[in-house]
Amino acid sequence: MKPQPTQLPNDPRWTAVQTRDASADGTFWYSVRTTGVYCRPSCGSRAPLRQNVAFHATREDAKRAGFRPCKRCKPDGPSQAERQATLVAAACRTIEAAESMPTLEVLAQQAGLSPFHFQRMFKAVAGVTPRQYGAAHRGQRMRQELGLAARVTDAIYEAGYGSSSRFYETAADELGMTASRFRRGGDQAHIRFAVGQSSLGAILVARSDQGICAITLGDDPDALVRQLQDRFPNAELIGDDRDFDRVVAQVVGFVEAPNQGLDLPLDIRGTAFQRRVWQALREIPAGETVSYTEVARRIGAPASVRAVAGACAANHLAVAVPCHRVVRNDGGLSGYRWGVERKRALLEREGRQ
Repeated sequence: MKPQPTQLPNDPRWTAVQTRDASADGTFWYSVRTTGVYCRPSCGSRAPLRQNVAFHATREDAKRAGFRPCKRCKPDGPSQAERQATLVAAACRTIEAAESMPTLEVLAQQAGLSPFHFQRMFKAVAGVTPRQYGAAHRGQRMRQELGLAARVTDAIYEAGYGSSSRFYETAADELGMTASRFRRGGDQAHIRFAVGQSSLGAILVARSDQGICAITLGDDPDALVRQLQDRFPNAELIGDDRDFDRVVAQVVGFVEAPNQGLDLPLDIRGTAFQRRVWQALREIPAGETVSYTEVARRIGAPASVRAVAGACAANHLAVAVPCHRVVRNDGGLSGYRWGVERKRALLEREGRQ
């Protein structure tokens, strides 16, 4: 009788090797018994048989087991992703230090690449183009300058904007209000809010003139209110509004039954990259999950996995922007701004509906 092959347990690391998943590089290495070499998960060499493969937590473990580095993927040196990340980081520092935005040609020459390839690499790693990164950094400088400069116009030019019109084109989306109002900490902005209770604990809902600007969860209602005050230090916060209580009840109902949807306008504030991520999250149906890697792929920036995770962590609209539907590549639950247990409860609830 022909012997049956040994059945090996399923291992997500083997899936990464089969798919040459570059995002797994650095998290483990694998060796091939028949060739005597060890490789990165993304190695482009011929796929080995599963029974000949062993996994190692570090490259030193692979070496101690008697394996030598593969000459194709060079696992004993920096990976392609690490080399690209170094080049992009250097370009980012150049952009941040410059008084005006460097040209694509200058940045590409610094990296030793053609402008076309540099642009593609930068966007794959950072999730945005060099010009978009420069604009985001300039916006951050603008926020700082608004708190220091005597006049808004002074802040605009100190932040590196060539003209005031360029700033005002994007100010509303990034600041959520006029520059003058932002400079005064949200002064004259009216934020209605209320704190209710849900099966996930206390829930704070706040609405600006543009729409729902905060949905936060927690155990301490007072802490949720303090966080809102920190976000809008000089805005007029209006509570005890019976009309707004109906809005809170609608949001609580949505949290309890996400499949019913939330028919309320949202005031989504963030950078261009964050808004791209949040829009991708809103397109994930209730009851489904995707990985951070998949979200990065969907927004056209497959190498920006960490930036995607950062955008999820910066989300102020729990459940409405469903960052709880993003999980690790192996399906495990990663961190959640409002607690992993709440994330698990939301996913279980959506899975039953």
